[in-house]
Formats: sequence, C-alpha cells, structure tokens
Amino acid sequence: YFLFGTTDSDPWNGIGEGFRVYRSKDLEEWIDEGYAFKAAPNFWANKNFWAPEVHEYNGAWYLIASFYAEGKHRGVQIFRSDDIIGPYHAVSEKPVTPLDWDCLDGTLYVEENIPWLIFSHEWTQIHDGAICAVELTKDLTKTNGEPIVLFHASDAPWSIADTGDEVRGEGKNYVTDGPFLFQNNGSLKMLWSSFAHNGYVLGIAQSLSGKVCGPWTQTAKPVYSFGGHGMIFKDFTGKPLLAVHSPNTSGLERLKLLDWSSIDII
Repeated sequence: YFLFGTTDSDPWNGIGEGFRVYRSKDLEEWIDEGYAFKAAPNFWANKNFWAPEVHEYNGAWYLIASFYAEGKHRGVQIFRSDDIIGPYHAVSEKPVTPLDWDCLDGTLYVEENIPWLIFSHEWTQIHDGAICAVELTKDLTKTNGEPIVLFHASDAPWSIADTGDEVRGEGKNYVTDGPFLFQNNGSLKMLWSSFAHNGYVLGIAQSLSGKVCGPWTQTAKPVYSFGGHGMIFKDFTGKPLLAVHSPNTSGLERLKLLDWSSIDII
C-alpha cells in the first residue's frame, strides 16, 4: 500500500516543501519513502501544499494536488512519474484550473476514454462553494473546454454555512472539499465534504444520468461525521475500505480507515 498526504510541518502557514510517500504491507506499520514530490526553487507556489492523490493512467502515475502563493489564486496542478513513489514532475508549468479562480482538491475520473478533472471552486471566492468539472487533454497537460458547475455546497440539504474563524467577507459561506467519483451498483456517485451541524462531514452525490455532467442529486444526510475528504480503495483481500482524514483540525489531521461496507450510501 502507498499513502500520500499533506506532510509539511506547517501546511497552513509555513513554506511549502513537498509531499512525502509512505509504504505499508498491512495498513498499520508505515515506512517513509521520502519525497514523492519536492518543490524546486523556481516552483510557482510557496505554501499550502495540500491534499495530493495519485492515479494510474495510461501506463504512468499522476499526482494531483493543490498549491498557493501570495498574489496568486490557489490552483490544482498535475504531476507525472513512471514509478508510484516518484519523483513526480509537473506536466505543465501552471495549474490546470482557471488562473483567476480559487481552486483545490482535484481528482481524476476517466469517462469513455476522456479524462476529467473534478475540483472545488472555493467558497473563499464565491461564498457558496462549487464542485466543478473540466475535460482534460489525453496527456493531462491542459484543459479541453471550460469548466462546468456540477453543484453547489448549499444544494445538499444537510450543508450549513461555516461560521468559524475562517469566514471572510459578507454573506454565508458554504464549503466544498475533496470530491472523489466512484461507481456503485451501476450508478456514478461522488464523495465530497462540507460542514453540517455536527462538524466536518462526508456526503454523497449521485449523477442521475450516470455521466460526469450530471445532473447531480444529494443524499438527505451525511454518510459519515467527524472526518472527510474520503477516497475508496480495496485491500489485498478485495475488501473495500474508506480513507478519510480526521479530525478536521490543523496539525491534528490523521488517516482513518473505515469498512466501506458499513457505510450506508443508499
């Protein structure tokens, strides 16, 4: 097993360094394999190196992560390696998300041989955070068309406005975090995170068309509380597991693994 995550000592306020990767045979004991990605001195971003995830695509490995620099908008960038542990190198010089948008938490989904980037357009810019999708070129180096909005955070009946210290400007702010698409019983569904009355939670949306472009509908309530930014994988026996980070507190976030079969996703 290979684990990627936000690993800088101070990923909120400190200088960005990169992403470390860990290896395990049993999901309990982890070996630090060093940096999967380490920022070069001329890299455009210098802080908030967040939420890397790795996908196998067309015979290579691709790391997708979020970055920020003062005077620039937060953006999602894509990196490539022939080895899962890296080193990963950027496939383009700039983020693949719009340069004038605040964006984060990109994920890759391939539909009918077409790669899509699914990502969050942040509440920091639009108040009611959105999950968006944009088609990518086959080599993932740039977009093929303009982003489309799949849904807003407030579309979920359980999502509430974040009234914590991070609220900026006027109006209510609804958070969208961590999209991850998956197939379930012939339906296309998406894990994503926001805030509910019991804190940072994991919700599920479903595409009524079975396609990325939707339309998307939301579950009546969250499927997991006190953790979020979920992804699904299978262990060596084929058992599906859900990986989340919990709690949602700076400096305290840790990997938590759950039995996916115990999650009610109807």
